[in-house]
This record gives sequence, C-alpha cells and structure tokens, in this order.
Amino acid sequence: MTVSFQLNGSAVTLDVDPEMPLLWAIREKSGLTGTKFGCGIASCGACTVHVDGVAMRSCTTPVSSIEGLKVTTIEGIEGKTADAVKASWQKLNVVQCGYCQSGQIMSAVALLTQTPKPSDTDINDAMSGNICRCATYHRIRLAIHDAAKTMEG
Repeated sequence: MTVSFQLNGSAVTLDVDPEMPLLWAIREKSGLTGTKFGCGIASCGACTVHVDGVAMRSCTTPVSSIEGLKVTTIEGIEGKTADAVKASWQKLNVVQCGYCQSGQIMSAVALLTQTPKPSDTDINDAMSGNICRCATYHRIRLAIHDAAKTMEG
C-alpha cells in the first residue's frame, strides 16, 4: 500500500505495510532518526511527533492513519514556540542523556501552543506521559515556564 502525507513540510509517498507504525516509517523509510523508540506501547513519549499540530505517539500509530496529514518531527519543528522551547532547554541545561528529549520537546511545544501560560498542573498533566530516565523533570518544568515567559515579551 502507498501512503502519502507531509513530513516536515515535504510531500512523502511510501510503499509500506499499512499497519507499520509511523515511527518506523519516519526512522527506517524516511531516514529521520530524531524520533526515538522507547517502549512500543505509547507509554514513554520518546516517539512523540505532531500530526496536524497535535502531539501523538508514533510507535502505535499505523502509518495508514496519517494519509494526507501533516507530520512534524523534531527535525522539522519550527516557529516561535519551538524556538522558545529549544532556547530554554539549552539555557537551563535540561538534557542529560538526551534520549527522551525529542519527545519531551515535541510535547512541550504542543502544550505551549495550546496553553501559552501553563500552570505547574498544566505542565504535569501534559508531560506526564513522557518518561525521563535521568529524572530531569524539574528542569523540564522550569524550561517550559521560561519558554512561556520568553514568548510573552
């Protein structure tokens, strides 16, 4: 089956099994390795991408379900919100091992797009499905607040 969609702003057509997880279509068929495999059951958040602007776990999303949609990965995330999040991540040294960070950033951008001034509860709720084995949760929360403040001014 062929599946056509937008990947980071470019038209893509892949000849793949319709049940192939979007994650593998992105990594193996399109060569973009920033989106990570963590658990395979949509529990850790390492595979988070945006589908038509909504954060989604790509490890359990069949590629056939994104026909005609816009998929954005960490390699293609851009704009004021993404720039603010990435800058805050660097400024506050959020990353340790880095494995989960593409998913964390994708989730943070989705949160700030929906809720430009999130409370700690908003952040906890939005980020609760993203696991960080290095436990940088405090820095992640600080970076999201910092990015929100940056976007205000």
